[in-house]
Amino acid sequence: MLWRSANAAVGAHLAPVTRPAQPLGRLELDPALALPDWYTAWDIHVQPGGVWRNAASAQVYELGAQLVMLRENDDYLFHRAFAETALPPRDYRCIVDLGCGFGKSTWPLKRAHPQAEVIGVDLAAPCLELAHQRSEAQGLAITYLQRNACETGLPAGSADLVTSTMLLHEMPPEAIAATLREAARLLAPGGVLRMLDFQFSGQPFRDVAFAEHGVRNNEPFLPGLCELDMAALCAQAGLRGGQWVAFDERGAGRLPTAAWPERPEWHFPWAVLEAERAA
Repeated sequence: MLWRSANAAVGAHLAPVTRPAQPLGRLELDPALALPDWYTAWDIHVQPGGVWRNAASAQVYELGAQLVMLRENDDYLFHRAFAETALPPRDYRCIVDLGCGFGKSTWPLKRAHPQAEVIGVDLAAPCLELAHQRSEAQGLAITYLQRNACETGLPAGSADLVTSTMLLHEMPPEAIAATLREAARLLAPGGVLRMLDFQFSGQPFRDVAFAEHGVRNNEPFLPGLCELDMAALCAQAGLRGGQWVAFDERGAGRLPTAAWPERPEWHFPWAVLEAERAA
């Protein structure tokens, strides 16, 4: 029902995605890129056709991403809180945002660190087209590349920070491990990894409801992420200090431990995966 409503709204007001004549940033698409089967085999979020088929699907996802959060993520509050609270306070030379989608995670990174080169990487060409247009409209100079997060092709040691938001839970374990290896390769000595995603909270009712959400929302890899030993996978990838910490999207953002605040209502157990490349 949600996607039918979003599709109808977008269909009634669909505007072509255009590129500015003199862009601030850069968009690089790869028509020959082979999309992995785990990405195309089903409609993630139950969105018919997924986000990668055409321009309309990207705009439908942009609207649906707002509706599914019941307007609680208006102006992408969660993503801004991640950029403002989960990243070590330092000057970054280059930030790589994996699985950037239509840019909602990438814009706050550029605003928080305007001096940094910010690169968004995603598999879906329509999302990247939309991300580029939205960035240019906001006056943000961001580079968008159609690449696989498991193998970006970017130079080794070129990034000080590698991020993602809600990417890992949509990948199978082997792709998660490959993405961590790629992040370690991209990071310069002392560079940091910060990935916003989900983890089991340790509260049985909440965790059962959360696991079932993965089934209802057509996200088959979500429960598996919560069962992986991410600290061990980080270490195997060449990253140290791998750990999950809690993220309170309605309050302080990143929390110091993997303990969520008590709430009377059910909520997603947002969490931040933290690790770093040895100096």
